[in-house]
Amino acid sequence: YLILGFVIGVCNGFAIPIAQLFGARDYKDLRRHVANAAWLCIAASVVLTIATVALTRPMMQLMQTPDDIIDGAVIYIGWIFAGIPFIFLYNMVAAIMRALGDSKTPLYAMVIASILNIGLDLLFVMVFHWGIAGAVVATVIAQLFAALYCLRAVLHVKVIHLKKEYFRLNPEIAKRLLGLGTPVAAQNVIIAVGGMVVQSVNRYGTLFVAGFTATNKLYGILEIAAVSFGYAVTTYVGQNLGAGLLDRVKKGMHSATWIALLTSVVITVFVLIFGKYGIALFISGTAEEVSISSQVALHYLNIMSICLSILYMLHIYRSALMGLGDTIMPMASGIMEFLMRIGVALFLPLIIGQEGIFYAEVTAWTGAAILLVTTYFVRMHKLTRELDTSQSKAGE
Repeated sequence: YLILGFVIGVCNGFAIPIAQLFGARDYKDLRRHVANAAWLCIAASVVLTIATVALTRPMMQLMQTPDDIIDGAVIYIGWIFAGIPFIFLYNMVAAIMRALGDSKTPLYAMVIASILNIGLDLLFVMVFHWGIAGAVVATVIAQLFAALYCLRAVLHVKVIHLKKEYFRLNPEIAKRLLGLGTPVAAQNVIIAVGGMVVQSVNRYGTLFVAGFTATNKLYGILEIAAVSFGYAVTTYVGQNLGAGLLDRVKKGMHSATWIALLTSVVITVFVLIFGKYGIALFISGTAEEVSISSQVALHYLNIMSICLSILYMLHIYRSALMGLGDTIMPMASGIMEFLMRIGVALFLPLIIGQEGIFYAEVTAWTGAAILLVTTYFVRMHKLTRELDTSQSKAGE
């Protein structure tokens, strides 16, 4: 997630002015931003791929990965890092499509890629017996497919229609893109580093790690609706801000908040009832090992599920601020998450034992959500006053 969070952050930050320009119907400037974003993504993917592949084992060692699993971990994550250019391509093109109001194409690409990934997993691991290498090759191939699927779609969008003249690197546009993309990427990296510190649960043993990791896999499923709502909110707010429709921004946020809250409640109830069955999919071993790991996983999962509405508010309001063109406060919220997550993960276990590690996530969510919600309403109040003032002067 350290790397994926960086890539997603950069691409989503680059897409903010694209959504605003689309709302303002300034298609010429939109095309320049798309082309410059492409150049920046190419440069970043090359640097990031070389650096991460070279540092794979040191990063695993830094996270105190147990000796009995480190070799497999290095093989898997090393090949994932080698596929970073494909991850960049998919996320940038998908972000552009969403900025233009098309969230279906990235969805179709990911659905097909997921099915492809599963099929190749079965083929490479169970038929060809390639083991961990087979699993990661299947993942990289699926990522490449998703990237090419979205690229083909975006090249057929009339609004894009890139010509040679648009591919000249424009320092001002590049600076604007980096000014928006870098804070979002930094925010995700900071959050991921905090997660890596929490992953120091490795010191509690392999069985604890197995349970903790099983819940983290399910956590990705719990969060996915919040992430999706966030993408929609960023696009919606950005387009309407570009068109100067603040009232629509407010109405949309009101609707998004209620939808997110209701969704989180439904997911919470579902997980509390059926969570143990999901955990069973990710844990194996002897009966005793499964029992110990499952107890850890279920306890952690229940704590996060009960607090899920906080996470959903965090995503909604962070994304709204990004749509308004503010990526600094979202980055500040990432720092808030980092400090609270690490503080709880390092010190609470000293007081109440390994139980304390379970509260790192929800404490981080709470601190960040309070900061983001407050900032959003302050920012909207300021924008409303500015709009009223400009309209008053125009009337005079």
